[in-house]
Amino acid sequence: MKRTKFEDLTKEMFDTYKLKNEKYGDSFGKSIYKYGMIATLTRISDKFNRFEQMVLNDNNGTPDESLRDTLLDMASYCVMTIVELENK
Repeated sequence: MKRTKFEDLTKEMFDTYKLKNEKYGDSFGKSIYKYGMIATLTRISDKFNRFEQMVLNDNNGTPDESLRDTLLDMASYCVMTIVELENK
């Protein structure tokens, strides 16, 4: 079966997640344990605010964080939140 764009993107999200967890440890999980769901709300909200500003200002971001990067990060935070909820 041919891979879809969705599969490619979720693979990219997973690879980024894995790399960052190896580099920084489970900072997301630790912040949820320490502060509760407000930690995930804050991270997703920050990404949404960045996305909103890019869209409203017709801005594709910076070389460090493009519109695409922001959306992938926000999607990853959503998935990581589901994982944390299911681990409780």
